[in-house]
Amino acid sequence: MPISLSRIICGAATVAAGLLFTFAFPKWNIAGAAWVAPGLLLFAALGAGRRGAFAVGFVGGFVHGLASLSWLLNIPYTFHGLPLAPTLGWIALSSYVALYPAVWVWLCWKLFSWNGNTPTLGEFAARSGWERTRWCFLCAAAWVGLEVFRAGFLSGFPWNPLGASQYSILPLIQVASLGGVYAISFLVIWTSVSIVAALAVMMGSQPVRISGAFSGAFSGSLMRDAFPALLAVALSVSFGMHRIFSSPPPARELVAALIQPSIPQTLIWDSNANAARFEKVLELSKQALAHKPDLLVWPESALPETSDENLTTLANLAKSNHVWIILCVDDADPPSALGQLPKYYNASILISPEGRPVERYRKHRLVIFGEYVPMADWLPFLKWFTPVDGGFTPGIGPVPFMLTQPEAEASVLICFEDVFPQEARVHVTAGTDFLLNLTNDGWFGRGAAQWQQAATALFRAVENGVPLVRCTNDGLTCWIDEVGRIRQIGNPDDIYGSGYLIARIALPASGTRTPTFYNRHGDLFGWTCAGWVLILSGLSWVRNRVATS
Repeated sequence: MPISLSRIICGAATVAAGLLFTFAFPKWNIAGAAWVAPGLLLFAALGAGRRGAFAVGFVGGFVHGLASLSWLLNIPYTFHGLPLAPTLGWIALSSYVALYPAVWVWLCWKLFSWNGNTPTLGEFAARSGWERTRWCFLCAAAWVGLEVFRAGFLSGFPWNPLGASQYSILPLIQVASLGGVYAISFLVIWTSVSIVAALAVMMGSQPVRISGAFSGAFSGSLMRDAFPALLAVALSVSFGMHRIFSSPPPARELVAALIQPSIPQTLIWDSNANAARFEKVLELSKQALAHKPDLLVWPESALPETSDENLTTLANLAKSNHVWIILCVDDADPPSALGQLPKYYNASILISPEGRPVERYRKHRLVIFGEYVPMADWLPFLKWFTPVDGGFTPGIGPVPFMLTQPEAEASVLICFEDVFPQEARVHVTAGTDFLLNLTNDGWFGRGAAQWQQAATALFRAVENGVPLVRCTNDGLTCWIDEVGRIRQIGNPDDIYGSGYLIARIALPASGTRTPTFYNRHGDLFGWTCAGWVLILSGLSWVRNRVATS
């Protein structure tokens, strides 16, 4: 059976949309691609029917998943010599991520036609301008609702939210201080769908062959269908410019030495390399301490083992240099009853200049199949596919790290906790001066994971109005100010290499920081979008039931 030209065009548009989504994120960083991809994907499903609409969304999302998450293949773990787990994880996670654009495309056309049938180009163009404008707005709300759900479902996977692709456009991203990164996603989706809708209306109306008339027809459609979205973008940029230029000047400075040892993951798993690893980190620390910092920071996985000897060395390092130290350790609670196993934690500790551990934070968000295996007690064979031997227990919440002389309050996020908006938000209280992320991206070689995590993490600073300091094993060691500017970056020529960064973190006067709307109210905007779309979908279902009864 020959394949029709329309199906070929639909397939090509679907794949192109998936690739454009990927191009919008690091390492490609073509932010404008994000403003084209959603509309292209949605309109590729015109006339495809209910199942066809879902399939279009899934294929586009799967292409995006495979391309943007290909760094999973760099995990140096093999099963009997085969990279089975990384490959299966890559395909499985890409398939899971693809479900969300699939549901989005299906849901958008269901909200347009109520009965779920995807309209033809002519049927779409025949609708009134008000109906199309309202629908474009609902499409944006539906996307945001699905992003919020993905960030919380099961253990959550808020990786590469669409708004994060705009991380370098500072005036635009300031609205994240109101609605989180989801507000940026909303603007991008609304604008993209509106512009493509204007183009579809023009194409679905009587054909215009003269280039001047074509331009005039498109301009008219654009003003009619896309003006509300474009106005919202303009107002957001205006708000962003005001926020950037009205930010108060810094009143004090904290000098932090951020160590980036660049230890390959294979060495982290090799206990025979522990002594050499420890010496390397100590040598980099001694070089950095020559700059007389207030704070010395080691990333996740820098300390090979939490032995008494290593802790004594760290205590002596703090005392001899009169410096605060923050680093990650493997922590444990003894068994609470006879026959029970101890609980292990991925934790960070604050060591005072007197060499005493004074605070401890235990990681709350654990990496599935990296730090724990779900249902391991019922399905123990799952451990065969992971490098996890035992597993960690999640901690119970944030712990402020209080520094004195100079006075500063830090709140630590470990590993990929900095990609969770709600997680970072609860770490920022009225007294928090900065967020500190300690992470190890040595799992993923020299792929895009390090850049993608940093781009997403940048929004935690904007959302909460506090600087974010990132100390990584081999990723993007840097500090980011409260409006999202990357102020300093370690190893700009080779972000994966070893070295250190002397970060001069600008802080406001104590007690003068005003909490952002997002910091006070959290994902109110995102859940409002989700609730609104859920109610409308329920009304659509009731309407169809009444019509068919």
